[in-house]
Amino acid sequence: MLKEFREFALKGNVVDLAVGIIIGAAFGKITTSLVSDVIMPPIGFTLGRVDFSSLYINLSSVDYTSLTEAKAAGAPVIAYGLFVNTVIDFTIVAFAVFILVRQINRLKSAMGRNEPPPAPSEKTCPKCFSTIPIKAIKCRACTADLVTG
Repeated sequence: MLKEFREFALKGNVVDLAVGIIIGAAFGKITTSLVSDVIMPPIGFTLGRVDFSSLYINLSSVDYTSLTEAKAAGAPVIAYGLFVNTVIDFTIVAFAVFILVRQINRLKSAMGRNEPPPAPSEKTCPKCFSTIPIKAIKCRACTADLVTG
């Protein structure tokens, strides 16, 4: 079992997947910083100096001056501002992945590395038009001989 696991772990696809996950996690951090530190401040400024990350709905009867204070007190809150940041973050990541996959597919097409279609495994009987295995010499539906010669 150990040998089988080693073969699985060292296959190219598994290693590629691990590298992809690590790079994806780092890309996620960059995107989160882009959203919270670069994109949202100008949007908040344009909308009247709003800090989206601090927007929340307090569900308790006690008033709190900030989201941090409410969370520290354990008050139930709906942090919809953080949700807006997360939605924008996700949209940017999804769009970047879309562009990346699209470019990779274009590159594969340009290099002519499209995989050839698989070889057919079935054929059509010329007498009854039923589908039969490619190696058949007699049709199972109409019993016609398929060998010419």
